[in-house]
Amino acid sequence: MLQFELLKTDDAQGDYAGSHARRGRLTLNHGVVETPIFMPVGTYGTVKGVLPRSLEEMGAQIILGNTFHLWMRPGQDVMASFGGLHQFEKWSRPILTDSGGFQVWSLGEMRRITEEGVHFASPVNGDKLFMSPEVSMQIQTLLNSDIAMQLDECTPYETKGHITTEREARQSMEMSLRWATRSRDEFQRLQNPNALFGIVQGGMFENLREESLEQLVAMDFPGYAIGGVSVGEPKDEMLRIMAHTPHKLPAHKPRYLMGVGTPEDLVEGVAQGVDMFDCVMPTRNARNGTLFTRFGDLKIRNARHKTDHQPLDPSCTCHACAGASGVAWADGGRDGFSRAYQHHLDRCGEMLGPMLASIHNLHYYLNLMREVREALDGGRFGEFVRQFKADRARGV
Repeated sequence: MLQFELLKTDDAQGDYAGSHARRGRLTLNHGVVETPIFMPVGTYGTVKGVLPRSLEEMGAQIILGNTFHLWMRPGQDVMASFGGLHQFEKWSRPILTDSGGFQVWSLGEMRRITEEGVHFASPVNGDKLFMSPEVSMQIQTLLNSDIAMQLDECTPYETKGHITTEREARQSMEMSLRWATRSRDEFQRLQNPNALFGIVQGGMFENLREESLEQLVAMDFPGYAIGGVSVGEPKDEMLRIMAHTPHKLPAHKPRYLMGVGTPEDLVEGVAQGVDMFDCVMPTRNARNGTLFTRFGDLKIRNARHKTDHQPLDPSCTCHACAGASGVAWADGGRDGFSRAYQHHLDRCGEMLGPMLASIHNLHYYLNLMREVREALDGGRFGEFVRQFKADRARGV
């Protein structure tokens, strides 16, 4: 089941006049999702270092699972014994699963793509495996994800220094369209009660994007994603496709930009009409010592933080900064941690360091989307974007 309500469109004036930003509500089998929304990535059935309860406390409404990796481990038999991913990972709210296409693409020389599907060696044990649109739909049906994705071929920007040509991008896009039909047909044959999204491909070529979009819309998917961005292309190329494609998708269906990106990318994506985002950046950067704050990015490994008593972000109410509730303890202390402590944890390799950093970064992303929704509700999106950019440029 999927229902999408378009609640409000942006009426920004001045610099942001003509923005495609919109406010929506997505109803799925496991709950309601207010959009625009950021979806934390839980590759192996867990958002790294973060308890499901903590995700709920920080406002996560929907998370991702990875079809390819869950197929590898723990495998279909285990997933079937739990009735799907929700019960296995103890997450009661909606889940979106990707199709495995991106992971297959990232295997490089370990895989061979044919019209039928993808032959590859398991990165876990070397077994010879085969992923097809039908197999992807069967796995995602077993996972019982609220939103499944068609199997597509992720068109690379370049391979070994060779930038993908329009002819190569067309061949890839057209095969993804044929796989979209097969994915839809198998999804229906399995009588999957959830929703299946089509994925717009076409590389960096607007004409191919439009062809892909038109044919996918004719297939009448419940929702649509923009794939094949953030795959190594220059930033200006990604922004060009982001500006071209989302607002051309049907207004009465949800729009998902896959694998993007920085806080600035999310705000720009909203302005271009995107409803849903995901990216590993909040947790991956956290594990590498980079924290996102209202006032720019903070590198916690820098020596200047060794004696700094400030929280990561004085405006943040996450557990790492000031406690999820922002309430002081009875003795007057705060349930937050200093930059000096976070620096110390990182330098010592203590696991609490990336855990707190992940909580903070995810909270920042989810709170950013909450503020975007509030700005759209109040007709203040243009004003919000101007203040967001000024704050981020200020620096920490």
